[in-house]
Amino acid sequence: MVPGVRGGTAGALALLAVLVYALVAGGEEPPSPQRGDGAVRAAAVADVVRVVDGDTIEVNLDGRIEDVRYIGVDTPETVKPGEPVQCWGPQASAFNHRLVDRETVRLVFDRELRDVYGRLLAYVYADGLFVNAELVRDGYARTLEIPPNTSRAEQLARLEQEAGEAGVGLWGAC
Repeated sequence: MVPGVRGGTAGALALLAVLVYALVAGGEEPPSPQRGDGAVRAAAVADVVRVVDGDTIEVNLDGRIEDVRYIGVDTPETVKPGEPVQCWGPQASAFNHRLVDRETVRLVFDRELRDVYGRLLAYVYADGLFVNAELVRDGYARTLEIPPNTSRAEQLARLEQEAGEAGVGLWGAC
């Protein structure tokens, strides 16, 4: 332990354990950070059981099936009731399948945990790869900034600009 520092690593691990337990055990969410606090919340590990489309997956999170909507990105629609399949939607879904289907993923949460449909909102990592960013970088998704979940918005916007300028994916096809 470092002199003059209370709690050390054990204290930090205990706090993280409490946050993760509250998240996955269905307990109350930890209080939201104050305005201006760009800190990302906790993270969880889950198994992908189904890829819904280019920006939504179903996961098994500690025995519960949860829908997860990727934060900060929007792929063309393929399964929205009453809407036709959009340009580059099937390609975005196929790319998402290749990245995450049947994988164990790490879900990193931002300031707001769920959307109005009850889906978890997360930045998704598969084998260390930031999936949300890959979708944008390779032209399968546009950015979608919805406050307060904006901690990665600048990074995603830069990738979108680069993809658009290069004409990759939907930028060259649609």
